[in-house]
Amino acid sequence: MDIGALRREYTQAGLSKANLAANPFLQFEAWFQQANQANITEVNAMQLATASSQGRPSVRTVLLKAFDEQGFVFYTNYNSHKAQEIAENPQVAALFFWKELERQVEITGRIEKVSSLESLNYFTSRPRGSQLGAWVSAQSSIISSRKFLEAKLEEMKQKFSQGEIPLPDFWGGFRIIPDTVEFWQGRPNRLHDRFEYRRNLEHNSWQIERLSP
Repeated sequence: MDIGALRREYTQAGLSKANLAANPFLQFEAWFQQANQANITEVNAMQLATASSQGRPSVRTVLLKAFDEQGFVFYTNYNSHKAQEIAENPQVAALFFWKELERQVEITGRIEKVSSLESLNYFTSRPRGSQLGAWVSAQSSIISSRKFLEAKLEEMKQKFSQGEIPLPDFWGGFRIIPDTVEFWQGRPNRLHDRFEYRRNLEHNSWQIERLSP
């Protein structure tokens, strides 16, 4: 198979500075709504890249669960591999790729835990099965078999058979606080439109620059 011959032209749309929102959160909201209306599967899926204190990188897909002008929020096990790397090195990157719209959004910045109240509010909104799953999985740890998980699930079902399921103390949210947000729109001949919002801490504002493709 000749992988080098695999290519397509991006022709759906263009992007100009004049049409961009004043800050990246409003621009992201507009693009996210358009992606959602396009019925993209797992529209909130983002690739999250972290690195250890030694600079060894890793990447995985997580689900965005909230965003506003404070940042971008996802939830996970605080003992997981990614959480351990975040504890060592709070600088991360995230990427949304909406191929159906020929668009990408790249976010870089620091990351911090959300409040316990935010985690609790989200946890109680999850389906009961997902709540149980948070208790069952010691995320990233080695397990002997699938049967181990299934047995653990039955154990948790019995343990929490009555009443509400409590928030695990090892589970909660992280918020990415961006320094940069880049919006990428595919264009013909690989001459894509790229605009980067960069945070200006001194003036509490965002600078927008066009980047070469």
